[in-house]
Amino acid sequence: MTKVLVTGFEPFGHTPINPAESVMRVLDGTRIGSAEVCGLLVPNNFFECIEIVTRAINELRPQIVMMLGEYAGRAVITVERIAQNYNDSTRYRLKDNRGVEMQDEPTIPNGPVAYRSNLPLRAMVKAMRNAGAPADISDTAATFCCNHLMYGVLHYIITNQLDIRAGWIHLPQLPQVAALAENIGTPSMSRETAALGVHAGIEAALGHTEDIDEPILSKPQI
Repeated sequence: MTKVLVTGFEPFGHTPINPAESVMRVLDGTRIGSAEVCGLLVPNNFFECIEIVTRAINELRPQIVMMLGEYAGRAVITVERIAQNYNDSTRYRLKDNRGVEMQDEPTIPNGPVAYRSNLPLRAMVKAMRNAGAPADISDTAATFCCNHLMYGVLHYIITNQLDIRAGWIHLPQLPQVAALAENIGTPSMSRETAALGVHAGIEAALGHTEDIDEPILSKPQI
């Protein structure tokens, strides 16, 4: 049976409700086509998050790993193209949930500078837009735990020569988080719209072993 592992980060920093966890829970246990979706809540901690996801990969043997996180300030769902071997959480004045902060440190010492997602990003974004969920491709996953986990999982898949496709989807803040006084003016997206978009993205990934060869028009993203 085809399996899709969907991971979602827990609350962190100034985010009391993480849209990644909310959307993961909506999709957990559902079917997309003939594929079973298996959800996994991931602690927002450096290195521990990689250990937990790679352990789940070994146990479930999914064909696709779709990792979710929040990117405050973005107005649309963004599918990440690149994960870099670089951590710098101090620039955001953020620590992980164990109080650890990193600056100018690699995820994998002497590892490649970056990895590219092997998901069909253009097909996914097109499907999300067609479903009514604003979406785009992003070329920066930032330098906190999201990028860290994406890099660590791709490194694990590639170095172990696993036949798995994996990548990252960033979600805007939830409306109830954007409504907090300290976040007024920050773009938001409902859980329902975000889940609709991620569902469409997974469906497109399952249906395309290779990406579509057409441009996806865009604007620069933060």
